[in-house]
Amino acid sequence: MEQACLPALSKLRYFYEKFPELHLIAAGSLLEFALGEIASFGVGRIRSVFMYPFAYDEFLNALGDGMLVEAYRKANPRKPLSEPVHMQLLKRLKLFMIIGGMPEAVSEYVRTGDLLQSQLVLNDLLVTYQNDFSKYRKRIPDSRIREVFESVAHQAEGKFVYEKAAEGCNNAQIKQALDLLIMAGLVYPVTHTSANGIPLGAEIDLKYRRMLLLDTGLFQQILGLDVAQLFLTDDFNTINKGALAEIFVGLELIKNSSCYKPAVLYCWRREQKKSNAQVDFVIQSGEIILPVEVKSGIKGSMQSLRIFIEEKNSKSGIRTSLENFGCFDNIDIYPLYAISNILLKN
Repeated sequence: MEQACLPALSKLRYFYEKFPELHLIAAGSLLEFALGEIASFGVGRIRSVFMYPFAYDEFLNALGDGMLVEAYRKANPRKPLSEPVHMQLLKRLKLFMIIGGMPEAVSEYVRTGDLLQSQLVLNDLLVTYQNDFSKYRKRIPDSRIREVFESVAHQAEGKFVYEKAAEGCNNAQIKQALDLLIMAGLVYPVTHTSANGIPLGAEIDLKYRRMLLLDTGLFQQILGLDVAQLFLTDDFNTINKGALAEIFVGLELIKNSSCYKPAVLYCWRREQKKSNAQVDFVIQSGEIILPVEVKSGIKGSMQSLRIFIEEKNSKSGIRTSLENFGCFDNIDIYPLYAISNILLKN
């Protein structure tokens, strides 16, 4: 909790200059706020590392299922997994959706094998996060931040609408609370990009943004979802209209990006009369722009994906769902659990 002592943070640069063989680490949930209050922070002398809850492969390794990770890492759209292995990975995926990647919740499940105990840990973590909002009081009332935080979960599917976030507040107040949550790493925005070229951030529209909560387990705690229903279903579309699958994919893309800079997520949307189209995520793979469409089950058209490919002259697109690896013409199919493969293949 180094943010509690700003003078200690400001002295870190001198350790680099006078005692370089000693590696020091400053960590804390509100560290970004502390850094914002320091006039100078030793540019070029301090390296930032961004940490996140467990990714799916880390979760499997924690369960002792490293062989399953090796299996899907070696697979690709032209070399699918055997059906038994695919089904095992889907089963573990459902478990991960319920528990999420918060280390303490994962550790509790590994230790006890009890889902109920891991859910109690998640509930405790959620209460702790909400209590921590009081530390932001000098910036904005904690009750306002709590409202916006919960609204992110309730608006998980589709554009985040400020007017729905908190009653009796103007958009400026809601935006301020949302910006604080994003800075704290509790919420990740997905911003519209025109995707006409790289970098993707060159043509963005901040008026259209989706918001993702930092963890699927905490997401379910806020909404009070029936975890038994999720574990038994073969189609995530029955769970909060499929938002859970989009959150999982977005978080996997973030967790498998470079840890030395903040991860940024983009999407694409076209609004035309009788011809709307939306691609859930757009990523850059080397010099190539890849559209990624998320499906919660094993069915669903790929019309938006094909529209994007045609309009942007893309060579290929990605569909991720509960299906095994496969391909249709110029669209590659990746299982939800293996979406991170597209970032690691180059």
